[in-house]
Amino acid sequence: MEKTELGNWETRTNKTVAKLALWTGGWVLTMALATFGPKFLWDNNETLTLAAILFNLLIGIGMILANIRHLKVMDEMMQKIQLEAMGISLGIGIVGGLSFSLLDFTNLIPFDVEIGHVVILFALSYLTATFVGVKRHR
Repeated sequence: MEKTELGNWETRTNKTVAKLALWTGGWVLTMALATFGPKFLWDNNETLTLAAILFNLLIGIGMILANIRHLKVMDEMMQKIQLEAMGISLGIGIVGGLSFSLLDFTNLIPFDVEIGHVVILFALSYLTATFVGVKRHR
């Protein structure tokens, strides 16, 4: 890759990373608003709660589209690493999450499984798979 091509690629990548970070931050903030707003801001008003959830959904769709745009500007190796990490985390999240849920359902664990536990499982498996993939391919 020529120096100017490399610079253009880095600029495009940096822009998509920044946009993805903004969309992800916005999604996290709207998730917090939809979660805590009913209790602390608007006294369980159903209309406001539904509006906050729908707003979170729209911002989440924007985050997904930003992630797709970011994947498209990555080089082939980074795309491969990201797609492998996503596949691994999806598998671990579904299989592990459902197994964890079964432990709760059959009362083999002394606490209730919450969706947050599964989200953490997805996130940790994705991060681990990404770091392992980068290390393996370098």
